[in-house]
Amino acid sequence: MGLTSGSTGIKAVDMGLVVKRQSENDRVIALAGNPNVGKSTVFNELTGMNQHTGNWPGKTVTNAQGTCTYQGRPFIMVDIPGCYSLMAHSAEEEVARDFLCFGKPDAVVVVCDATCLERNLNLVLQALEITSNVVVCVNLMDEAERKGIRLDFERIAMRLGVPVIPAAARSRKGLDALMHAVCEQLDCPPKPSIPVSYIRPIEDAISLLQPAVAAACGEDYNARWISLRLLDYDTALIRSLNDALGFDLIAEEDVAEKLQEAKNCLRNRGVSQEDLRDQIVSCIVRKAEEICDGVVVHEKTKRELRDQKIDRILTSKWTGFPVMLLLLGVIFWLTITGANYPSQLLSDGLFWIQDRLMDWFIAIGAPVWLRSMLVEGVYRVLAWVVSVMLPPMAIFFPLFTLLEDLGYLPRVAFNLDKYFKKAHACGKQALTMCMGFGCNAAGIVGCRIIDSPRERLIAMITNSFVPCNGRFPTMIAIITMFFIGTAGMGGSILSTLILTGVIVLGIVMTFFVSRLLSGTILKGIPSSFTLELPPYRRPQIGKVIVRSIFDRTLFVLGRAVVVAAPAGLIIWILANVQYGDASLLAHCAAFLDPFAQLLGLDGVILLAFILGFPANEIVVPIIIMTYMATGSLTDMSDLTQLHTLLVDNGWTWLTAVCTMLFSLMHWPCSTTCMTIAKETKSFKWTAVSFAVPTVVGMLVCFLVAGTARMLGWA
Repeated sequence: MGLTSGSTGIKAVDMGLVVKRQSENDRVIALAGNPNVGKSTVFNELTGMNQHTGNWPGKTVTNAQGTCTYQGRPFIMVDIPGCYSLMAHSAEEEVARDFLCFGKPDAVVVVCDATCLERNLNLVLQALEITSNVVVCVNLMDEAERKGIRLDFERIAMRLGVPVIPAAARSRKGLDALMHAVCEQLDCPPKPSIPVSYIRPIEDAISLLQPAVAAACGEDYNARWISLRLLDYDTALIRSLNDALGFDLIAEEDVAEKLQEAKNCLRNRGVSQEDLRDQIVSCIVRKAEEICDGVVVHEKTKRELRDQKIDRILTSKWTGFPVMLLLLGVIFWLTITGANYPSQLLSDGLFWIQDRLMDWFIAIGAPVWLRSMLVEGVYRVLAWVVSVMLPPMAIFFPLFTLLEDLGYLPRVAFNLDKYFKKAHACGKQALTMCMGFGCNAAGIVGCRIIDSPRERLIAMITNSFVPCNGRFPTMIAIITMFFIGTAGMGGSILSTLILTGVIVLGIVMTFFVSRLLSGTILKGIPSSFTLELPPYRRPQIGKVIVRSIFDRTLFVLGRAVVVAAPAGLIIWILANVQYGDASLLAHCAAFLDPFAQLLGLDGVILLAFILGFPANEIVVPIIIMTYMATGSLTDMSDLTQLHTLLVDNGWTWLTAVCTMLFSLMHWPCSTTCMTIAKETKSFKWTAVSFAVPTVVGMLVCFLVAGTARMLGWA
C-alpha cells in the first residue's frame, strides 16, 4: 500500500479553527459525517492512532488530528464532530460547520453509511454548498452487502459531481482508493459541483444578495452559501463569519441594502422567515431522493430479518425492560465478583510499598509524626482509592463499551426516551445515566451529546442518582451483612438482585427529580432529537479495551488521585490531633450526631460521607477507623467481624437501610464536581448539582426513618 500513517499528537487546547501545518506541503483534510457511520474508524485507520481527544477552544466539543502519507504526500487529517446537518442546532454542529467554512481545509471527506445513503446525503449536499473539494466515502460496505444493498457508485458520482468511493474501513478496504481520489481532487482545478436548486423565490433572493456578499467576502468564502445563511439569519454562523472576516458583514452598506431587498422579495412572494428553513430542508431532502432514485437496490437479507427480530425483543415494552434489567444485573455481578481478586492483589502490592516507605522513613530518622502523616495518612488513602476504584472500573467500562460497540445502548435510550420525555428531559440522558454507573464524572462528560443546554444541565444535576463503582462496595457490604447473611454463589446473586433493586430506585428518582427541575428552575419543553438505531456489529474487543481503559478509566482515576492526597492529610490530622480526651474526628462526629439521628444515621456515618467527598471508596474505612479510634484508615475483610463492630456501635436494620439510601442519594464526589465545573464553567450550576441530590437524599432518609419510628418498627 502507498498509505502510511503517524501520530502528530492532539492539538487539544491550542488548536483554533485553522490547523497549523508542519510544512508548506501539508494538506489539511477534514473528515465529516453523521454519528455511527464509522468516521472515526476511517480516521484511526488512516492515521494509525486511536482517537484520544481534547476540546476545541471555548467549546466542550472534542477534536483530534493525525498525519498520514500517501504516495509520498503528507496529509493532516482532522476528525471533526459527527453531525447530521450544517444548519447547526448544537455545539458539535457549530464546530463542524465553522471548521468547514473557516478552518480552510484543502479538501473534505464526507463519510456516509452505505446502509442508509439517502439520509446521509443531507450532509453531503450541504458540504457541497460550501466547497466543491469534496470526496464522498461510502463506508460500511460490508454491512450493506450483508443487508442485500447494492449501489451504483458511478451514477451517484455523476449526479453529485464529485468522487464517490466505496469502503469498509474496519478491514481497510477502499482507503487507498479514497486517498487517491483526494489527491486527484487537490491536483485538478475545482469543478463546480451540482448545487441544490431551491424554489424560485429563494433562488431570486439569493441572486439579489450574492453579488454584494461576494464583493465583501472575497473569493475565500462561498458567497451563495453565505447569502442563504444570511437570509436564514443564523446568528451563530454570522458571529463566526464576522470573527473570520474581521468585520461585521451585515454592517456593510451594500450587503445590508441587498439583504433587505432579498427579504422583501421573499416576503412579497409568500415565504415568511419561519417557512424559509423548512423550504431549504425540503429542497435538500428532495435532492437527496433524486440522487438515490434508481441507484440504490435493497433486498432484505437473513441478517436484516434477524436484526428486526432481535429489535422486537430488545425494544418491546413487554420484553425490553426485563432484558435491560437482566443485562444490568449481569454487568454488576461480573463487576462485583470479578473485581474482588485483582483488587486484593493490587491492595497487597500497594500496601507492601507502604511498608517499604515506612521502613525508609525510619531508616533516615524521620520524626514519627511526619512518617505517620505522609505514609499512614496521604499514601494510605491514595493506595486505598486506587486499589478499590481501579479494578471495578477496569471491568465495568470495557463491558459498557462492548454494549456500545455492539449497538445495544441506543436501544436502551429508545426504551427510556418516552419516560424522559414525560419528565421534560432528553432521551439521550439514558446514555449518560448508564455511563454514570461506571463513574459519575464519566457520565457528566457524556452529557455533551445532549444538544439542549437546559436538558444537558438536568442530566448533569441528576447524574449522581445512579450509583458509581465507588458506592458499590458500601452497598454490597451492607446488603450482605444485614439482609443476606450467606456466602457463596447464592449470596452473591441475591446481593446483586437487591443491589439492582436499589439502582432501579435511583433511576426512578432520576425521572422524578428531572421532572421537578424542568418544572421549576429549568423550565422548558423537551426538545426533539434524531435517535439512530445502528445495526448490530461485532465489537472490536482489542480497541474496546484500549479505548475504555485510557479514555475513561485512567481519566477518572487521575482526577480522583489528585483530590485523594490532600483528603488523606485532612483525615490523618482529624484522627490524630487530640482535643481533651478525644480526637478531632470524634468531636466532629459527636457534633453531627443529633442531626444524623434524624436521618436514621449517626454522627460517625455522616462524617464518613463528608470526609469521603474525594472518593466514595473510603467511606466504610473511615467509619471503621472512627469506631475503633485508630489513627489511620482501617479495613475489615471479615464481614462477620465488621457486622459485630457496627451492631456494637448502635447499628440496626434501619441504620443499614438509611445508610444505603444516603449512599445512593447524596452529593457527588469531588471528581464529579470538578468535572461539572469544567463542563458548565459555572460555580452556580456546580453548587446546584451538589445541593439537589444532597437535599433529596436527606429528605428521603428523614421520611424513611421517621415513618419506621412512628410505626414502631425501629
